[in-house]
Amino acid sequence: MRRTFGVLRVAAAAAIIVAIVGQFAKSLSMVPDPTVFVVNFFSFFTILSNGVSAVVLLVGAVYAFRRASDPPLFDLVRACVTTYMATTLVVYNLLLRDISLDQATTLPWSNEILHVWAPLYLVLDWVLAPGRGRVAWSRLWWIAAFPIVWAVYTMIRGAIVGWYPYPFLDPAVSPGVGYEGVTVYVIAIAAFILLVGSGVVGLSRLGRADRAGAPEVPAGGDHELTPTVV
Repeated sequence: MRRTFGVLRVAAAAAIIVAIVGQFAKSLSMVPDPTVFVVNFFSFFTILSNGVSAVVLLVGAVYAFRRASDPPLFDLVRACVTTYMATTLVVYNLLLRDISLDQATTLPWSNEILHVWAPLYLVLDWVLAPGRGRVAWSRLWWIAAFPIVWAVYTMIRGAIVGWYPYPFLDPAVSPGVGYEGVTVYVIAIAAFILLVGSGVVGLSRLGRADRAGAPEVPAGGDHELTPTVV
């Protein structure tokens, strides 16, 4: 069963990589300033979360082929990317599906992979793939670290260059609302990320956990390492 999910992880990672490269190549061929486009393209939360997910899936495939269970730090990293991808799935389909994001011509098949099918696979992989241990509740705050850094970067860069990856982050989109409205959106999405993260952590602690027989490492223990992938 572990090997089966190893193969599925490789296939999912390949699909994500092809989708990112396909959209990147298509858009790059249609923009006047390639340098600005490259920075903008890799400033999208969707692109970043999918790119990191592809790396995590490939690492997870190696673990699936070589180990009976995943390392605790990898469980935390998987919890992070699963949360981000689930958030991408919900936010895109509720707020962004019918909005043009100014990245030249969007490839429909790439769009669906990055916003629907890849996030769905990450969630299913978290729920069904054997080898996952329990994630401590004390690590929930690590899940919020990357989105906070991304939001700060986005708002600072947006104020400097006048470009934001999503309309709800642009204070100029809704006159009279400005930064107050953007702040509401950011707080709401941050709360949603923590809610989804709580569900992801909670799922790891219910039912099957392949390292359930091992004592949970307390915060500050030998295995309480700082995640480096996300």
